[in-house]
Amino acid sequence: MRASSRFSLAAATALLAAACTTAPSPPPRQEAENTVTVPPNAGVYKVGQPYQIDNVWYYPREQPDYDETGIASWYGPNFYGKKTANGEIYMGDQLTAAHKTLPMPVNVRVTNLSNGKSLVVRVNDRGPYARGRVIDLSKRAAELLDVVATGTARVRVTYLGRADINGAPPPITPPAIAKALPAAPAGKVDTAALGIVPGATVAPPVPTPSQIPAQPIPSQMFAEDQPTGKVTRVPVRVVTRLYVQLGAFSKMENAKALLGKVGGDLQISTLQRGGQALYRVRSAPLASVKDADAALARLNGAGANDAHIVVDQ
Repeated sequence: MRASSRFSLAAATALLAAACTTAPSPPPRQEAENTVTVPPNAGVYKVGQPYQIDNVWYYPREQPDYDETGIASWYGPNFYGKKTANGEIYMGDQLTAAHKTLPMPVNVRVTNLSNGKSLVVRVNDRGPYARGRVIDLSKRAAELLDVVATGTARVRVTYLGRADINGAPPPITPPAIAKALPAAPAGKVDTAALGIVPGATVAPPVPTPSQIPAQPIPSQMFAEDQPTGKVTRVPVRVVTRLYVQLGAFSKMENAKALLGKVGGDLQISTLQRGGQALYRVRSAPLASVKDADAALARLNGAGANDAHIVVDQ
């Protein structure tokens, strides 16, 4: 787990002590190698429990429908050779990334909405915790997507599927956790009780039942898209707009309640998704990442800790 330059966040708690810290200078990069090379038995498949950083709660969970926009950043040599949040080794010349709530390891497609470049990367770490950043890319991934020079980029992040561990499908529930879970009806388990995170100012959420198959993932469910280093081009709009969004609701009254609570220069916009109307509480369009960061800071200061930056294509 790392503190990096970038949806939400003071210092990591003891729960996050395994995250990346300062490391020696990186070894010479092998430019020809763009794939992910994971040391044997290095990492494990994990989802993780809710955790808090800088008064913001994060809820890791299975998210097979994850498809979000936001601002990407990248992290460099200070983290080379250190363990990632799932026990792998971070190297800047590998196609990897960090995300705050996705399971690990999983493959996601990251598309630069400014130039249409799209690349598959392996999420195997937690972060970024700078407010307003949705994903942290390794240096090589950032290079291929033309993010290094600018430092950040407007991106779309789409879940593809679970990544391999030593060439085999990971179990959907890690064995150590599965043994500790109480018996439950087929296909349904209750998450283990959560303890108070050291240093937390707010109690963690009450665990709720989760619909999780108890068997390993069949090999045919593996993502067809793998981190090969191949950059594809996808159509993107010439102009994208940045917003700070506080929430999206299926009921207008809920959106109005949030708007009334926070106030300020906010608006409700409607989006049709999957045949359902979503009512989004968000700022007016913002011209630049700098403006979006400033608006996000103002809303965070007003108590809207769940506010985050989104990109509309």
